[in-house]
Amino acid sequence: MLFKQHVVSGGYASNCYILGCEETKEAVVIDPGGDGVIIATLLKKDGLTAKYIINTHGHIDHIAGNAEVKEKTGAQILIHTEDKDMLTEARRNLSGFMGASIVSPPADGTLEEGEIITVGTTIKLEIIHTPGHTRGGICLKVGAVLFTGDTLFAGSIGRSDFPGGNHNTLIASIKEKLLIFEDDTEVFPGHGPSSTIGEERASNPFLG
Repeated sequence: MLFKQHVVSGGYASNCYILGCEETKEAVVIDPGGDGVIIATLLKKDGLTAKYIINTHGHIDHIAGNAEVKEKTGAQILIHTEDKDMLTEARRNLSGFMGASIVSPPADGTLEEGEIITVGTTIKLEIIHTPGHTRGGICLKVGAVLFTGDTLFAGSIGRSDFPGGNHNTLIASIKEKLLIFEDDTEVFPGHGPSSTIGEERASNPFLG
C-alpha cells in the first residue's frame, strides 16, 4: 500500500491521508481539509487515480478541499449518513460561524457501520461509526492502522461542544470501538502526530 500524509496549511493544520493500491494505482483521499490542488498534484506525482474521497466527519477543516480534489480527479465523495448534510450547509459544517460559508459538493454515497470500501486490489477500509464529535463521525480501519479523524488524538480526544457533539457518547465510542484493538494498532488522527492504541490506552488522560 502506498501511503502519504499531507498536513493542510492554515490555522487548522488538519491531516489529509492518501492511500494507494500499488497494483492498480487506485487511491482514496481521506479528509482533504484544504490544499486541493496540492493534494491532486501529490496523486499525479505518484501516478495515482483517486476513486474516493472519504470524510471522517463534516466539519469544514476536513471537507474544504473536497471540491477541488473532486474536480481534478472525478473521485466520489463518501461520508456517514448522519453527516452528509454538513457538506452542503455552511452553518452545520461550522464555516458559516466563521464568515467563510464554504461548502462541498454533495455526497456521491453514504457510509454505514461495518461497511467495507475496497480500493484497487489491496486496500480494504472498514467503516467504524464513532459518534461523539459529530453524530456521523467515523474511523477507518485498514489492516493494523486506524484513521481516527477527530475522535481520538495522541494524548487527547475530539471536542464535543459543537452541535451534534456529546462527551459521553464520544468516550463510549473510543472505549467500545477503538480500544478493543491490539496495542500495536497504529493511530493516525485528524490533527497532530500519530500514536498507537497501546499508548492511548496507557496514557491518554481522557480515557482513565
